[in-house]
Order: sequence, then C-alpha cells, then structure tokens
Amino acid sequence: MHLRRSIAGVIYDMDGLLLDTEPFYTEASERIAARHGKVFDWTVKSRMIGQRAQDSARVFTEALGMPMTPEEYLEARRSVLEELFPQAKPMPGAVRLTEHLHRHAVPQAVATSSDRRHFALKTSQHQKWFEIFDCIVIGDDPRVLHGKPAPDIFILAALQLGVAASQCLVFEDSPVGVAAARAAGMSVIAVPDPHLDKGNFSSADAVLGNLDEFDPAAWGLPSYQ
Repeated sequence: MHLRRSIAGVIYDMDGLLLDTEPFYTEASERIAARHGKVFDWTVKSRMIGQRAQDSARVFTEALGMPMTPEEYLEARRSVLEELFPQAKPMPGAVRLTEHLHRHAVPQAVATSSDRRHFALKTSQHQKWFEIFDCIVIGDDPRVLHGKPAPDIFILAALQLGVAASQCLVFEDSPVGVAAARAAGMSVIAVPDPHLDKGNFSSADAVLGNLDEFDPAAWGLPSYQ
C-alpha cells in the first residue's frame, strides 16, 4: 500500500470499470481470429485492455499474425460491437460509489479510451447516470495527443475538474491505465478483471475485486451511511 494523499477529485476509466463491456470486445475479437484459424486468448487480450482503438488493433494484428491491417480489424469488429454495446450493464458497486460521491459534491470525471460514437452506444441506456459526472474525456478528443499509458487523458480530466493531479484518485482496470495515472502524478486503485495477473498492478495504491470493496472514508472521502 502506497502513501495515501488528500483526495479532492475522482477519475474513472469506463470499460470494465464502470460498464461491463470487456466481454463484448472479447467476443468480437474471438470471432475475427477464428475466421483466420487463429486463437484469441488472454495473453493477447491483457495487452489490449485500456488502449485506444488503433493501439489495441495493432497489438491484435501483430500478436496473432493476422492477414489484415489494424484498420481492417477495426472495421471487421465494428458491426459486432455496435450490436452489443447498448446492452452494457454497470459493474458491481459503480452506481453506488459514483452516486454517493455525487451527493456529497465530490468532483468526478470519466476518462475513457473509447471514441465518441462507441461512448454514446455504451452509455445509451445509462444517460441519466452519466449526467452526474462533472466532465467526460473520450479517447478521440483532439486534446488527448497520446493514449494510455501516456498521462494525457488524466491530466486533461484533472484540468477540467479544477483539481490538482496530486489530489486526484483514479480507478482503473488495466495495467496501461494504472501506468497512465502514475505518470500523471495521481493516486490509483486497480480493479482488474480476475483473468489478469494482479502482479501487473504492483504500482497501484490498492487492488480491489470490485468497486463495492472500496471504502471512501479510508481515502478521506465522505463515508457510506
């Protein structure tokens, strides 16, 4: 456990952290790999989680030796994902935590590698919930010059919240996301998929099984009643 700081703002990744969308990416990639006699598994998946679309597509095509470009892979999976995204459900503890902090006027942001179109599809059934966030930064925002593990998206989110990076707490589910938060000078809690090796999150301040395990009071935030 690292030294805990005074927290004045909270920033969340979205996929696999707020919304259970990761199985959709897995299903789409498995289908595409199978068409070419390839097997998509967690050794590849773990390297794609948290990346912007173009970066994760490059990992996929290179790791599996796919006979297609990253752009062709993205186009192939697009129709599958756009069918599945509106079915996304909240992850355990996500609504409870975010609405609790909202009631106590704690500044909150979403910093997601998703592009604008996919963000809209994933949140289409949760618009009222996502309205409680003070700002939302998406992966294709032109101000985000570099994707995770670069700190750009978290630095921009903190600026929009008006909170110093050193007073931000980030929730992430991927190693590249944790690295990005660390590079931004922020505290970070990892909530990884159980398939991922928790050893990849050793730089996080804490590693949780889900957001229900988070104790706001332990971080100087308003406690649950």
